[in-house]
Amino acid sequence: MAALAEKLLSIQAELKVPKNQYNSFGNYNYRSCEDILEGLKPLLTEYKATLTISDEIVQIGDRYYVKATATLADIEKDMCIETTAYAREDESKKGMDLAQVTGSTSSYARKYALNGLFAIDDTKDSDYTNTHGKAKDKPSKPVNNPKTDGEVKLYCSSCGTVINQNVASYSKQKFGRVLCMNCQKKEK
Repeated sequence: MAALAEKLLSIQAELKVPKNQYNSFGNYNYRSCEDILEGLKPLLTEYKATLTISDEIVQIGDRYYVKATATLADIEKDMCIETTAYAREDESKKGMDLAQVTGSTSSYARKYALNGLFAIDDTKDSDYTNTHGKAKDKPSKPVNNPKTDGEVKLYCSSCGTVINQNVASYSKQKFGRVLCMNCQKKEK
């Protein structure tokens, strides 16, 4: 695992993905999933690694989420590292048909899975902070992930990262929802 972790560390250090996209509705710059993938391709070749991204529709409570999993694999050794992120479809999105809503949600989940895997910081990304008057609603209860042999993981309701039980308990009491340490700092 050390060899793959070293490759991931090098990719994280070298990856540069500027926010070259512009949202005129929200008046902010952002980076898309496609921008991240384009920035990764030369580094994946250099470090002899592959990246796959998959989506799965999961039900949490009475809502459906797109669960995106980004997997980095070392082609020299049979090893991989993966992260997941969740995004919920809006019940209706003005100007979009259902397939477009699902595609948009998939892109959003994939972008944040990539952000988690490659340590891309979007804390100042307007896409992250702009809710257009709506509160973000991501899973905040334990989710049973079959790839962890039945282990129950808790996810931050804001960014979707895995957090430990103590942090979850504290944040639930203080903020009324499960938040990782980074998102707790932003809430203060």
